[in-house]
Amino acid sequence: MKISIVIPAYNEARTIFQTVSGLRSMYPEMEIIVVNDGSSDNTSEEAARAGAYVVNHPYNIGNGAAVKTGIRRASGDIVILMDGDGQHDPNDIKALLEHASSYDLVVGARDGHGQASMARRVANWCFNKLASYVAKFEIQDLTSGFRIFHRKEVLKYLYLFPNTFSYPTTSTLSYIRSGLTIKYVPIQVRKRAGDKSKIRILEDGFRFIIIILRIATICSPLRIFLPLSLIFFMLGGGYYCYTYLAFHRFTTMSMLLFSVSVMIFLMGLISDQIAQMRFDRLENS
Repeated sequence: MKISIVIPAYNEARTIFQTVSGLRSMYPEMEIIVVNDGSSDNTSEEAARAGAYVVNHPYNIGNGAAVKTGIRRASGDIVILMDGDGQHDPNDIKALLEHASSYDLVVGARDGHGQASMARRVANWCFNKLASYVAKFEIQDLTSGFRIFHRKEVLKYLYLFPNTFSYPTTSTLSYIRSGLTIKYVPIQVRKRAGDKSKIRILEDGFRFIIIILRIATICSPLRIFLPLSLIFFMLGGGYYCYTYLAFHRFTTMSMLLFSVSVMIFLMGLISDQIAQMRFDRLENS
């Protein structure tokens, strides 16, 4: 099977030559595609000098957009996604490829020491727990960009991928919802050699949460709507007990809380049916 390595890059001139050169020397038979996402430095020239096939975006669109471009341009049956900042060790590719024939998605899972800071560790732990609840599957590293796809399969899901850093979240939850298999392989990441990470904890962290909730409503709506419905129902019941014991009456507020609970539950049922039809269409495509 032909294998393509896709590397999204934005202002990675300091590291991209070394990254591509290392990959080229270790895996000369693999196609290496660098998607230059509108860099303001000479990332494109350095990648081409190292022997990569370079695709240039005319301006910065986003990491996810670069990934989508690379997957569409790839000619391999297997697509390996890596970062261009030197953190991912090319030696780990062999360990991930060992599982590519048995799993639909293989992800390089970092341990806690692989996170840049304590804040990032805590944030990623929270993301992993939230996503694991939504997916009903233990997700070890939701945001890892080191992963292997079967190109024919991942093309069906590209329209769901956002243009930002959140494509790993989307791809993971979409695959789980579709009943596809995922394998996590422990990896050790190296210290970032380029500029500081482009991910902003507060802004992108909030965006990650919105992405998880958005994908949850696409993939498993009842995991979101049902708990909300139960919360409002319990609030309505609790308030009714209070007003009945204190004033011996059923108030409008209790009725409102019960009504909201029912409406949220019905919205969840409708969303679940829409999600099922969406993924049925994916299966038939």
